[in-house]
Amino acid sequence: MSAKSGNPGRHARHGGAVRLRLMLGGDVMTGRGLDQVLPHPGDPWIRERFMSSALGYVALAEARAGPLPRRVAPAHVWGDLLAEIDRRAPDLRIVNLETAITTSDRPAPKGINYRMHPANTPVLTAAGLDACVLANNHVLDWGPEGLTETLETLEAAGLPGVGAGRTAEAAARPALLPVPGKGRVILIALGDRSSGIPESWAATDGAPGVAMLPRDPDAAAALVRRAAACRRPGDVVVVSLHWGPNFGYDIAPARRRLAQRLIEAGGADLVHGHSSHHPLGVELFRGRLIIHGCGDLLNDYEGIGGHEDFRPDLVLAWFADLDPDTGRLTALEMAPFRIAAFRLQAASEDERAWLAARMDRECRRLGARVARAPGGGLRLVLPV
Repeated sequence: MSAKSGNPGRHARHGGAVRLRLMLGGDVMTGRGLDQVLPHPGDPWIRERFMSSALGYVALAEARAGPLPRRVAPAHVWGDLLAEIDRRAPDLRIVNLETAITTSDRPAPKGINYRMHPANTPVLTAAGLDACVLANNHVLDWGPEGLTETLETLEAAGLPGVGAGRTAEAAARPALLPVPGKGRVILIALGDRSSGIPESWAATDGAPGVAMLPRDPDAAAALVRRAAACRRPGDVVVVSLHWGPNFGYDIAPARRRLAQRLIEAGGADLVHGHSSHHPLGVELFRGRLIIHGCGDLLNDYEGIGGHEDFRPDLVLAWFADLDPDTGRLTALEMAPFRIAAFRLQAASEDERAWLAARMDRECRRLGARVARAPGGGLRLVLPV
């Protein structure tokens, strides 16, 4: 599904109230092990310290889940999420795509290198994605050639890639995503060094790369403001940030200030953060949503131990409702799933309860609350 078109000046009403619904996902890691079970597995060779073949990650998953089917249909890995998306009917679907889409055999010297075969791109369109964030620490895993092939493949699929490009100007260019009857979403994506993006990956006038997040909050806000200069009445600005370390709940005060500055001085209506590999707390600032870390949505970590307390097998799909006239959040619900056998499956009651308790604990630290929602999901408790 490509970006939708329509009359941006007329806002549709649902149940008497205007709402723009976004489905937001964290890291979608369809490379490496997942690529090997898709219809067109690429060369499994990888150059990691303890693993030389992506098939090793399939074997780890099979040791836990039993034999995995191979050459599955592109929609298979999304599992129960697809019905949830259909039920909630979001206007746009945005994720952080954390893999190169390439056949390049020249890995960047960084230890872990994700790639998905270009012929497996239908796995992205099978989920009806409207845009993929590329400002992350895996998009150049197979060098500039791998990034260029990634961009070409997404363009051929009609799927906007945001936050990386052939030049600095292209990398910083926002995606303009029209929503029939509800204006547009201006999607801006930036990557931060704190997530492990090498400094050398920054896009320049003469080399492809990532749009990097300035360290100074005022400079970052100014960059977002310039990127959103095309804003017109009824538009909503979403800033997607790949930032922070993996596995940990602490959010540095400087990160909170930066996110707030993007709203206060940069004009952002929603901050979509990712990188942590598990969900982090959220907060409201001036009625706008800040997701500090969406957590993963799809990965090949099944069978890898060492972070059990974070439950990386439990993931959330985020459904945010915004007032398109003001950009303010009107509702946020999170649908919980479990990654099992390289497929998203509805979380059990115990797993939902664990996620609700953990998310409420972390949101309390940021002045927010999370409660159970009708139907088994989670919801952000909005101030009256």
